[in-house]
Order: sequence, then C-alpha cells, then structure tokens
Amino acid sequence: MIICANPSAQFKSYQSEIEKAVLKVMRGDRYILGDEVSSLEKEFSEYIGVTSTIGVANGTDSIEIALRALDIGVGDEVITVSHTAVATIAAIEATGADAVLVDVEAEYYTLNPNQLEEMFSDKTRAIIAVHLYGQSANLDLIESFCKGKNIFLIEDVSQAHGATYRGRRLGSIGIIGCFSCYPTKNLGAMGDAGLITTNNSDLASKIRMLREYGWSNRISEYAGRNSRLDEIQAAVLRVKLKYLDSDNEKRRKLANYFMTHLSGFQFTLPYIRKDNESVFHLFVIKVKRRNELLTYLYSKGIQAGVHYPVPVHLQPAYKGKIKISSDMSITEGLANKIISLPMYPELTLKDAELVVQTLKEFS
Repeated sequence: MIICANPSAQFKSYQSEIEKAVLKVMRGDRYILGDEVSSLEKEFSEYIGVTSTIGVANGTDSIEIALRALDIGVGDEVITVSHTAVATIAAIEATGADAVLVDVEAEYYTLNPNQLEEMFSDKTRAIIAVHLYGQSANLDLIESFCKGKNIFLIEDVSQAHGATYRGRRLGSIGIIGCFSCYPTKNLGAMGDAGLITTNNSDLASKIRMLREYGWSNRISEYAGRNSRLDEIQAAVLRVKLKYLDSDNEKRRKLANYFMTHLSGFQFTLPYIRKDNESVFHLFVIKVKRRNELLTYLYSKGIQAGVHYPVPVHLQPAYKGKIKISSDMSITEGLANKIISLPMYPELTLKDAELVVQTLKEFS
C-alpha cells in the first residue's frame, strides 16, 4: 500500500542519528526544557531568520499561547479561515476569543484578503494567516490590511516549514509564527511538539513564561499553563532540521513529476503563488467523482487523503455558532472535490509513477 504520509519511513532514513540522539537524552539527567530544547530553539531561529524560538507541547498550543502573549482573549475576535485544520479555531476559542471565518482564494485555497474588510469589527485584534499545503497565504495584502487596521498578523506555518515568500522564511514575517511538529509535518517529531517564532524580545520572554505556568523564578507573573517541549522530541527535531531543506527539495521534485505527468487530464492541479517557494506538505488536486476516485485508488493499493472533508463552520461543534463571511462558496465547494496524493520525501519515483498511471486510468 502506498500511503498518503509516512513518518516511519523518515525515521528509517535517519534512524541511527535519531536513536543516538534519543539515547543521549535517556542516559542524561534532564528530560524537560534542557539543552536539547534550548539548542533546537537556537538552531530553528537561525533557520527561520528570527531572534527567538520557543518550544511548546504541540501546534495548537503554539497558537493559543501566541494569542495569550498578545493579550487576546474574552471579548476579542480573530479572523482566520474555515478551510484549515480545526486546531486553528480550537486554539482561538481556548483563549476565550471568538473566531471569525472567511473564505479562501479559488486558486491557492488560502485566506481571501478581499473579505477581511467585511468581517473586520472594533473587536478584531488579529488575523491568523494559514499557510496551507506548503505555500504562503497572500501576505502582501494581509500584512497591509493588518498594518492599516493596527491589528496583529500571526502566521500558522504548521504546513509550511521551510517555505519562503519573497525570499523570507514563513514564520518570520508576522508578529508571531506558529508551527506544529506533528509526525507527518515537513519537520515532524515522533510525538507531539510545537514551535513559536518571533522577532519581539518582550513577546518571546512572555511566551517562555506562559508555556510554564507564567513563571518567573517559579512565581506566576501571568496565568499560564503547562506546555513544555520535552527533550526527546527536541532531540529528534534537531536531527531532522539538518535535512529539512533537502527533504523539501525531494517533495518539490515529486510535485514537479505530478505536475508534468497529470497536466492535461481532468484534474485541477495546484497553483503556485508568485514569489513563493512551496514545500509541498501536501499535493492537493481537485477532481470529479471524488469518492469514486478514492475507492478506486485504494483498490489499486494507493491511499489518498482529504484535507479537509468538512469546513470547520459546518462541523457540529461550530455550525450556527461561529461568525462567517457572507460568501463561503469556495470553501464549501472544495470539500467534496479535493484529494491529497501521497507526498513525502521517501516516496519513490516508481510509486509516484504508479499513482500517476492509476489516476490516468480512472480519468
């Protein structure tokens, strides 16, 4: 079976280094917020091009803590998209703030800047730009809007580790960048992990306190929480970070193969934004007869995914309870038309050829 994502294959790629790094932690005497975490924070800051990185327990926490660091909470609103992992919205709600959802652009499936004015209110404090499937949202327009309204731009970079926009790494452009390091991500741990980036030293200091009970010298200066990154996950991420650019290049080559050999068939292939370097966390195509195609692929030993099958605003926990734009047609139209093809650095060209051949047979 060719699966959609394969974190175990990446472990095998770097198995000896990962096992050595993990064993070093296990034989040491510090398992939480030790040298591995501080080293990862330094190395990731240098990689992204920011002054500070703070390790946290997971990607959802990274967004929640970022919002709390900006004093966003009850009575505030945060604008983002419905076409995203529900974690983005769950993190907003965890602060007590209200999520306000807009539609996505038809070509790139990222936040539609043209709807921001409609949804802006005197309660709006921030926009979370989700960099979806490996490439940037329209940061020029979103950043301009944020500056004009004097609100915060937060980047959700959970699907775009290493991607750039106009030569800058995503996660270095907004006031704060938030990363999930879930095992299937481009930079994935072997469990839950998250990272927060910023160029604001005051925010970095506050975020460090918020991730551990709001402590300063073990006295709670803020009402914080427990969201510490453990040493084992940091050690794994340090190994994988060394290979992130080369692994992303492997993803680009696979994406180029799919683009070249699926062109001209009845599939809508990904559009790549100008001045953006995608890292193809996912390779998402729009198709007809989606469920039939998924079943056909599976019968041929190919597991495709769906990201995402139901928009957040139509899920039972949120339907009718969350403010949305007057036009969500692109988001709602995508839900039953998109599939994610297998995409990971260890996917072989032979397997990619089989995926293409099977898609052509179905079409």
